[in-house]
Amino acid sequence: MNIKSTWIRSAVTAALIIFTGLSACKKSDSDVDPTEPTTEEPTSSDRADLTKDSIFYYAKEVYLWNESLPSYEQFKPRSFNAATDILSYESELFKISRYGTNPETSQPYEYNRGAPEFPKYSYISDLNDKNPTAGIAPKGSVNTDGDGYDLGIYSFSAFGTDNNYRLYIKAVYPGSSAAEKGLTRGTEVTTIDGKRIGTNFQSEKNLINDLLDNSIPSANLKGLKVDGTPFEVTLTRTSYSSSPVYKSKVFDVNGKKVGYVHLGRFSRLTSPEGSTPSDTNLDPVFAKFASEGLTDLIVDLRYNGGGYVSTAEHLINLIAPSTATGVMYKEVYNKTLQNIDRNKSILKNQPLTDASGNVRYDTNGKILTYANVDYSVSGNTANFKKVGGLTGVKNIVFIVSGNTASASELTINALKPFVNVKLVGTTTYGKPVGFFPVTIENRYDVYFSMFETLNSKDEGKYYAGMKADINDATDDAKRDFDDASENYIAKALNLLAPSATTNANAKASMSVKGRSGVTLNFSPSMTESMKNPGEFVGMIETRHKTR
Repeated sequence: MNIKSTWIRSAVTAALIIFTGLSACKKSDSDVDPTEPTTEEPTSSDRADLTKDSIFYYAKEVYLWNESLPSYEQFKPRSFNAATDILSYESELFKISRYGTNPETSQPYEYNRGAPEFPKYSYISDLNDKNPTAGIAPKGSVNTDGDGYDLGIYSFSAFGTDNNYRLYIKAVYPGSSAAEKGLTRGTEVTTIDGKRIGTNFQSEKNLINDLLDNSIPSANLKGLKVDGTPFEVTLTRTSYSSSPVYKSKVFDVNGKKVGYVHLGRFSRLTSPEGSTPSDTNLDPVFAKFASEGLTDLIVDLRYNGGGYVSTAEHLINLIAPSTATGVMYKEVYNKTLQNIDRNKSILKNQPLTDASGNVRYDTNGKILTYANVDYSVSGNTANFKKVGGLTGVKNIVFIVSGNTASASELTINALKPFVNVKLVGTTTYGKPVGFFPVTIENRYDVYFSMFETLNSKDEGKYYAGMKADINDATDDAKRDFDDASENYIAKALNLLAPSATTNANAKASMSVKGRSGVTLNFSPSMTESMKNPGEFVGMIETRHKTR
């Protein structure tokens, strides 16, 4: 676990000690809602059973679709038993996520088409893990705070057929061993630990996927850099801090300047507190754009699964024109929370923390809890507060994919009423909901879907994702993010500068400097077997007004 997370956890632990009767987080007889059956619960001192009760009772209060949940007797929380405690809890949470039906699809709102055995939004994080992330995929190597522990390769793209393919790096985490050794997106890997790659995918896929795990301490790679230069490096697994900004650039297209920035995640702001938050990663990028007087931007969110809402809000304020005023977005909680009775609420067991993880106190020095939070719509409406010198943005193209989720989609949706927005890529993930963690046993953070976001026009509900204006599944991993001929960037530039002479109509067959062209044909067995990164997918709210 990273140092920051450990410190925050210790602070909350100290606060939890002050509360009494928290071991079960269970409602007392006086806390049972009048609408619930009052049948006595089974008696048990088993820690796992008490945690299962807690998960259910918290869901009854905070889950966005809590009105669909049955009674305790009908749901039977203690009936979920698996080989380990965490698997039992995840099984229970999955069952909770089956309640709440989307009328447009007749499926649960949390139905996850890509991984139907997991909830699409809610998940449980074991704080004993180094980098806890959503359960929709294998654990990601870099967490939402930018802390990494791996070799530094985000993922690969394999182009060709099972018996004749070429392997390219899709992205490299800044600050990692791979970045320090000069590897970038577009690097072709031909040899891994002395084994030639590209002739038998089925026998080579495990070797490739091992590079994406943090289970191996080192690996020797050979291949060709983007400019065709041969390389040989040995990558070492290390702990590192990674910037969410993978690349930024100002393109000059026939005299028209267009700003480009690739954001890998919405990491915690480096200075989140105060009336004017700031960030040492984002602010310099947009100061450069401002100095160039830009009116057109490309914001690349193709691999961005979300992160902190406060960071998304800061980005929106950096981008928005000076004419953008009033409501930016709203967070809408369920009716139970909007009308919370803080004396009866189970959330009184959860100490309230600020954006930096410090326990909050009232004016009398008493610890505040999440039962003290204002969950009204008016209390959770964010307004524009323009920051930075970039004041005249008119057009934005977002590069998106199925990995674009949550805080990324919030950014797009919030800006739509104020600037001309276009999407290039494929349909986004579809996550208009967010959460804050509910801690149980001081070990498990449970992230229930808690609030829905709407923009200033009350638009949202993109549960099926946002469709791209230019739909194209070709993520051209043979070119780096600052290459105007990269497929998505070329199409974005062509939207913003139609007379662009870049490769805006790039086809599947392309060539790279120093290397012969390859046809981008995806073998089904290759795409199914290639391990996708388990990046965080979510929208975390850490700022809470109290009543």
